[in-house]
Amino acid sequence: MNTEYLTKKTVVSFFVLVLFLSGQSFLLANEPDSAYIFVYGAAKNNHHNGLHVAWSLDKQTWHPVGTEHSFVKSDYGPWGAEKKMIDPFLFRAPDGIWHCVWSLNNEDGAFGYASSTDLLTWNRQSYPLVLSTGNCLKPMIAYDDTNDVYTISWTSDKEHNQAYFVTTKDFKHYSPAKKATVFLPRTEKVALPDGQQSGTLHKVAWHTVDNVIKAQQLAAYKTKLNSERMTDDDQRFSTLKDVKATINVNQNTTRQISDLLVGIFFEDINYAADGGLYAELIQNRGFEYSPNIRKEWDNLTAWNVYDAHSKLSIDTVSPIHINNKHYVTVEASAGGGLYNEGFGGIAVRANEKYNLSLFARAPEANIANLLIRLEDANGKTIGQATIKRLTKAWKKHELTVIPTVTAENAKLVIQLQEAGKVNLDMVSLFPQNTFRNRRNGLRADLAQAIADMKPRFVRFPGGCVAHGNGIENIYHWKHTIGPLETRKPQRNLWGYHQSYGLGYFEYFQFCEDLGAEPIPVVAAGVPCQNSAHNGHPLAGQQCGIPMEEMGDYVQDILDLIEYANGDVHTVWGKKRAEAGHPEPFNLKYIGVGNEDLITDIFEERFTMIYDAIKEKYPEIHVIGTAGPFYEGTDYVEGWKLATKLHVPYMDEHYYNPPGWYIHNQDFYDKYDRSKAKVYLGEYAAHIPGRASTIETALAEALHLCNIERNGDIVAMTSYAPLLAKIGNTQWNPDLIYFDNTEVKPTVGYYVQQLFGQHAGNAYIFSDLQLNNSDDNVRKRIGKSIVRDEVSGDIIMKLVNLLPVEVDVESNISELAVDSENIDATILSGTPADKDAKPIHATVNLDDFKLKPYSLTVIRFKEKT
Repeated sequence: MNTEYLTKKTVVSFFVLVLFLSGQSFLLANEPDSAYIFVYGAAKNNHHNGLHVAWSLDKQTWHPVGTEHSFVKSDYGPWGAEKKMIDPFLFRAPDGIWHCVWSLNNEDGAFGYASSTDLLTWNRQSYPLVLSTGNCLKPMIAYDDTNDVYTISWTSDKEHNQAYFVTTKDFKHYSPAKKATVFLPRTEKVALPDGQQSGTLHKVAWHTVDNVIKAQQLAAYKTKLNSERMTDDDQRFSTLKDVKATINVNQNTTRQISDLLVGIFFEDINYAADGGLYAELIQNRGFEYSPNIRKEWDNLTAWNVYDAHSKLSIDTVSPIHINNKHYVTVEASAGGGLYNEGFGGIAVRANEKYNLSLFARAPEANIANLLIRLEDANGKTIGQATIKRLTKAWKKHELTVIPTVTAENAKLVIQLQEAGKVNLDMVSLFPQNTFRNRRNGLRADLAQAIADMKPRFVRFPGGCVAHGNGIENIYHWKHTIGPLETRKPQRNLWGYHQSYGLGYFEYFQFCEDLGAEPIPVVAAGVPCQNSAHNGHPLAGQQCGIPMEEMGDYVQDILDLIEYANGDVHTVWGKKRAEAGHPEPFNLKYIGVGNEDLITDIFEERFTMIYDAIKEKYPEIHVIGTAGPFYEGTDYVEGWKLATKLHVPYMDEHYYNPPGWYIHNQDFYDKYDRSKAKVYLGEYAAHIPGRASTIETALAEALHLCNIERNGDIVAMTSYAPLLAKIGNTQWNPDLIYFDNTEVKPTVGYYVQQLFGQHAGNAYIFSDLQLNNSDDNVRKRIGKSIVRDEVSGDIIMKLVNLLPVEVDVESNISELAVDSENIDATILSGTPADKDAKPIHATVNLDDFKLKPYSLTVIRFKEKT
C-alpha cells in the first residue's frame, strides 16, 4: 500500500460519504414515501445497550440500523450495576414529539423518561418516583386527546403483578399512582437477525428512516477514525519516508493565551489522600473505619494486639469529640499493647524526625508510662519514646521519634509498661520533613512532583468525591477544617475512608505553596450522576437536596468564600486565622457541580447557588458543568443553561482514544468566543488496558498544542486523575503512581510537565507545509509556537506521531530570537513505551529533524 493510494482512497471515501449524507435528490430518486420503524431494547449486555431501531417497507423484512447502535442510553444509577434500559416504550404524540419510557431495574418504583423530535437528539432524562413500594415494569404510554393528558401505566411484580397508572400533561408533574384493573402491554414482536425482540412499531415518513440511517453511518465513520491506533502504523505508513515540513511564522498574527492554561486536578481516588499525598503514616488513626465503607473493615482495621494476653475493644461512651466518636480501650499486662501496620507498612528514614501524637487516658487509675516503639519487619526496635503519667482525663501527648535505620515496612507499637487499661485515640505519626515543612502537611516527594509541573491552579477536592454517592455523602467543607479531632470523617465514594486530615485549609495552603490559584468544587445540590437510589424520596442520582434545605446549603457555599477571603473579623475568616493563616487565600474561582446530569432538578439547584454567589460575591468566577462527555444530552443542555445564565466558565470532561485527538484538532476552533470560556477539567487518552504510553502521551501533547492555539477560549486544562497508589488503583491511567517509598511519574506526566514549564502568554500563528499530501500524515504532525511575555522567550512545541523522522525548516529566527545553541527537550520512544523520559539536547535549526513518535520543546532566547 503506497501513500498515493492512501490519499486517493481517503479523498474518494470522504467525497462519497459527503454525497451520501447530504441527501442529494439524484441519489434518492426511488425512495418510498413512508416506511415502518421498530424501536426496541435488547437484553444483550444486561440491558446496557440502550434504544435500537430497525426499519422495514413491508413489516416482513427488517433491517437493523447498525450493529447494536444506540440512539439513547439510560443514565440512571451507577455504572456497571445500573444504566439499564429495560423494555423501552416509544410513543409519538400528535405534535410529533417522540416520548420514551422504560423500566430502570427490578427494584425501584420509578421509570425512565426522555423525549426527542427526531429520534437522534434526546432531551433531558428524568426518573419520576411514582411508587413508594414496588417497582415499575414494562411501562407504556397512552394519550387522551380529549383532555390532552398522557397516561403511563406499568405493572409491579413486588405487588403481585398489580397494574398501576399515573397521568401527566407535561412529563414533569404526575398524578398520584392508582391501581389499574387491566394491564395489556401494547408491544409488537419482530424477528430480527439476532433473534426475536419486543418493542413498538411506527409508520413514519421515509426521511425519518433516512435520517436515522445516516446518523448511524456517520457515527460508525467517526468511531472508525477515532479507533485508529499506532499499532496499525506499519501498514498505514508502510512506504512513508522523507517527510519534510516547513513552518512559516506569521509574527504579526497572535492570540492571547490564558495564564492559567495548565493546572492540576486532585481527587481522592486510588488512595490519593490518606496513605498518599497526606503525609500521615498511621492508618485508621481515629478508629473510625467501618464495614459500612468496606465489608471487610471494622474499627480496628490496621490495628492488632501486640501479644496474646492483650485485649482491644471499641468504646463510644465519652469520646474526645462527637465527630470522632470511636476510640480503643486496651487491656494488657506490662509489655502488652497494640500496634498499627500503617498503609501497607510504615516507611521511615534513618535519623529523620517524626512527630508522634495521640490522645490517651487511664479511666480507672493512673498508669505510669506508655512505651512507643518503631519496630522493623524483623521485630527489632529502630526508634522509641515514652509517654509518662497518664490521667483519667483525655490529654494530647506529643513527642519526637527518630529511627536509627531506614525501614520500608515498619510498624508502630504502643505498650503499657504496667498492667492496666488505657483509652487511646487519634494516634498519629508524621514526618517533620513535609512539603514546605508544614505541620499536618503533605508527603514531600509526591508534592514536589506536582510542584515540578508548574501548575497554575489546583482543582479540589475531587470530581465524583465532591458530590458524593447520595446526598448524605456530599462533601461538606466545614467537616474538614479545625483541629483534627473535631473533623468529621466519612466514607469515600470510591469505597474507602476519608479522615479529612487533608482538608480545605490544607488544600488552600498547598495552592499558596505552589503559587497556584485554588479552584474548589462544590456539589450543585445533587449527588454524583453515578449514585444509586439510596432510599431517598426522589429516585436515583437525581435525589437533590430538598428545596427546603437548600437555603442552608447555599449559605455553606457562601461561608466557604468568606473562609477563603474574609478578613479576621468575619466569622469564617476568623476560623481561617485561628488555623494559622490570617491573610486571605484570595479565592477567585469556584466550581459548582461536576459532570452532572443536566436535569430540571439540577438546573433549579444550580441556578439558586449561582444567583446567590453572584449577588454576594460578584467578583467570584463560577464554573459550571457540561456533563461527562464531549457530546450528548448533558453537554448540550449544560451549555444551554450556561448561556441562559451567563455562566463565565464551563467545565468539560472527556476520556477518548488517541484517534479522537488526531481527528478532532479543530474541536475548539469552532467554539463561540462570545459564550463561556472552557475549563477542560478532566481528560486523558485511553487505549485498551488503560496504560500511559508514548502513544497516549503524544495524543495528549497534540491536543494541548491545539488548545494553546485556542487559549483565548480554553482558559484552563487539567489531566485526570492525578495520583494512584500502586496496589490500590481503581482507575487507570493516572498521571503519577507511587508506593510508600517511591514516586513513579508516567510518560503522560512528562507531557504535562513540559507544557507547564514552557507555558506562554501569546500564541503566534504559523503555517505548516508538507511535501506529502496524505491527510493521515498531515494530521500526525502538531505544532504550537508561543511567546512567554515575561522572559521574552519564544517556545516551539512540535509533535510527531509518525514512525519516521520529519525534517523541519522554519523562519523562527525572524522573531528576534537567538538561533544558536538552542536548548531542546525531547520525549520519544516506541508507541508502547511506558518508561520514556525527556532528554535535554542542543539542536541546530539548519539540520533539525523530529524523532519518530516524539514531542520536542525548543526554547529560543530573546536576542540581547
